Amino acid sequence: MSFHTELAPNATHHVNGSNMFGNYPDGFEQATLGFGCFWGAERILWKLDGIHTTSVGYAGGTDGTPDYKKVCSGATGHAEVVHIVFDPSVISYAQILKVFFENHDPTQGDRQGNDVGSQYRSIILTHSDAQADIAKDLRATYDAAYQAKGAPAITTQIVPVGDYYAAEDYHQQYLAKNPQGYCMHGPTGVSCPLPPRYLKLDA
Repeated sequence: MSFHTELAPNATHHVNGSNMFGNYPDGFEQATLGFGCFWGAERILWKLDGIHTTSVGYAGGTDGTPDYKKVCSGATGHAEVVHIVFDPSVISYAQILKVFFENHDPTQGDRQGNDVGSQYRSIILTHSDAQADIAKDLRATYDAAYQAKGAPAITTQIVPVGDYYAAEDYHQQYLAKNPQGYCMHGPTGVSCPLPPRYLKLDA
């Protein structure tokens, strides 16, 4: 993954003081997820045990100079995403995906609730073949769980991560800076136990 941080020159995480874009501890891993407006998605993820840092940005499209206005136009192909650095001895990639699938509706296509547009689509951008395998497996698991509740099929995309464009500074940790700000995320009521093979953490 290539970082582009021109829109976010301040690399310090507003909540925990970590470097969002580098100097990650040895052995930590990365994940990139899009599930609707990135403000609420990021807050859900930074609160998890084992998360070292988070940032929000744009990925999954073709425009090499995206910004918030362009992404919202739908012309760039990018989704609003959260980039995560995590300690796999505390939280696994599969456990992160469980939170992802249970805190947005992955059946809605190019929207999330009242937010409409391809930038709000459900997307997993994988950092390795191993992540892709886990993502595809859990997408099938949650697809069955959602359809058992009478929901349509999951539309979550799974694609390799490419360029990541950090969003403007004011979007980073937005709901910590603006506690009364807009957030539409929360439990969907569709939960699913992780398969036993994903319960063991890396030592």
